[in-house]
Amino acid sequence: MKVITKTDELAHFCAPLSAHAFITVDTEFMRERTYWPQLCLIQVASPDDEAIIDPMADGIDLAPLLEVMADENVTKVFHAARQDVEIFYQLMEKVPAPLFDTQVAAMACGYGDQIGYEPLVRMVTGAQVDKGSRFTDWSRRPLSDAQLTYALGDVTHLRDVYVKLLGQLKETNRFGWVREEMEALHEADLYFIRPEFAWKRLKMRNVRPKEIGPLIELAAWRENEAQSRDVPRGRLLKDDVLFEVARSAPKTTQELGRIRGIPKGFERSESGKGILEAVQFGLEIPKEDLPKIDRHRNKEPVSADVLDLLRVLLKRQCETYDVAPKLIANAADLEAIARSDDADVPAMRGWRREVFGDIALKLKAGELGLKLENGNVVLVEG
Repeated sequence: MKVITKTDELAHFCAPLSAHAFITVDTEFMRERTYWPQLCLIQVASPDDEAIIDPMADGIDLAPLLEVMADENVTKVFHAARQDVEIFYQLMEKVPAPLFDTQVAAMACGYGDQIGYEPLVRMVTGAQVDKGSRFTDWSRRPLSDAQLTYALGDVTHLRDVYVKLLGQLKETNRFGWVREEMEALHEADLYFIRPEFAWKRLKMRNVRPKEIGPLIELAAWRENEAQSRDVPRGRLLKDDVLFEVARSAPKTTQELGRIRGIPKGFERSESGKGILEAVQFGLEIPKEDLPKIDRHRNKEPVSADVLDLLRVLLKRQCETYDVAPKLIANAADLEAIARSDDADVPAMRGWRREVFGDIALKLKAGELGLKLENGNVVLVEG
């Protein structure tokens, strides 16, 4: 087993990687006590080699690997890529490209919604993944042979899974089905939250207009603080406390200290000062500059009968095409289609419209019907 702890070893391993069409990549990290993930291990495999890289080793420079991650001639294969890619985005200040997520591909190949790595390996390759080190502390050294074997298996099994999934996608002409999802993975906003947009993570549906400005500024303050201190945002202030502060709009330290959820003495700290300033800044935002929050979203009722029919149709189409339902439409998409034939949702665009959207509109219009035939749902011309 190759465990790389020196820069020259890493350069030697990475030199031939750019000659391959793809590499498989996985990371082990900790983030329970930090805002940014603490990178503990990187596993990489090419079609003919594999290694574990220790980013915590003294003096190691990850530049040779990052060059490969930036090489647009080499596809970087992950399973459930988002958190791993976030780590490389922080290291590279750009998203590795191109990317391939086997979890997404598996949905297009009929392996279910958001299937986990271990069951996917078992279903695609028949291999059994050792689960013994799954909840290990990857930041502690030395790592045991069992831990290292488990970690390396994440990319060697993934190599076999990728080859088989890619073959299935090409054989069924479904590579285009997942291309859009893969392209979405390259959006930098997935991996870095700009403080000025941190409010979008909050559930703003029930806030009053006068609370919107303070909430925007409070969320930005908290995100800035969490990033600069490298602590989880909830450790500074939880979401419900942000809402309570915005609702109370305190002007003094005494008023801030009386708010439920503010720790004792917090109001007299630099953080307390920052919170009061954020509230004031938020109150001063002109009304016309505030985002429009749809506090009554989905107020228009949805016909339960139409929604039930769409659910049955979605299940029927997914079984017919052997594709995971969530790749086509989620519950919110179905509600939107039930409300409007012009719903702006993925299910009404591209291949999804061909598989489901157009048929859904015909069902709503009465041009198609559903009936049971030998226990199966079949389409009937209206």
